[in-house]
Amino acid sequence: MTLNDFISAIAGISGLLFVVTSMLAMSLKLSLQQMTQPLKNARLVILALLANFVLVPLLAYTITKVIPLEQSLQIGIILLGTAAGAPFIPKLVQGAKGNVAYAVGLMFLIMVVTIFYLPFILPLLLPGVEVNPWDIAKSLIVTMLIPLLIGMLIKSHSPDVADHWAPVMNKISSLSVLILLVVGLGLNISNILSFIGTLGIGAMVLLILGALVIGMLFGGRDPGVRSAMALSTANRNGAAALLVATQNFSGTDTLPFVLVGVVLVLLILLPIAKRMGARSQAAAAPVKQTE
Repeated sequence: MTLNDFISAIAGISGLLFVVTSMLAMSLKLSLQQMTQPLKNARLVILALLANFVLVPLLAYTITKVIPLEQSLQIGIILLGTAAGAPFIPKLVQGAKGNVAYAVGLMFLIMVVTIFYLPFILPLLLPGVEVNPWDIAKSLIVTMLIPLLIGMLIKSHSPDVADHWAPVMNKISSLSVLILLVVGLGLNISNILSFIGTLGIGAMVLLILGALVIGMLFGGRDPGVRSAMALSTANRNGAAALLVATQNFSGTDTLPFVLVGVVLVLLILLPIAKRMGARSQAAAAPVKQTE
């Protein structure tokens, strides 16, 4: 085994660990009732599904047709455009002073839908590219859905055990994604540097900001729900996209491009969430003074 193979193995293990522990951390912390309570508003659920699984994928597909990109970069745009329900959504919404309960419920819903949606939609949006739907579904079910169900089962039957292990899983998740980013970026640094100044970066930024606007428009009048919808829609599921890229498009520029997209999502959305939180606090201040 060469050094490059060893480092690649570390990247693969850390990526898998990030996905599994993220699912466990979330499901150990939240009960099924907490996840599903905000989803009783049928109108918001329909709008969220429409935004995440129709309009954003359509935006991603349109970007690949309008902006001339290499096939591997087109695949990266499509992967992030179709993968929704990132585990980082509640933290972003919390920073934006939005409706965290709704964000958690929405994340749970679109994450589960993503697991079954990706194997169906990718062969349709990537004609001519060989994609095995069952392999995609199987990997997502094993690494995302099963850990999610295990965590929920532990939470419902042994709350004390769940409360003990949730922060541990959260720390492992944070550490593993850090390792994944560092190792992944290190392995693909030459490819990543080649993206700078290209249309690929512009296309990725357009996808993220476009998804943010779609979520904002579909969020309604309630500021807390609107910010939650906007950030949930824009924060694409990098874990699922990386998993599919690793297992189906290894050896191409798709994986490093998706890594760049994951980094860009955080670089763009973190300051936006902070700005939303500051505006929310400023809007609430006069009300408190009046009371």
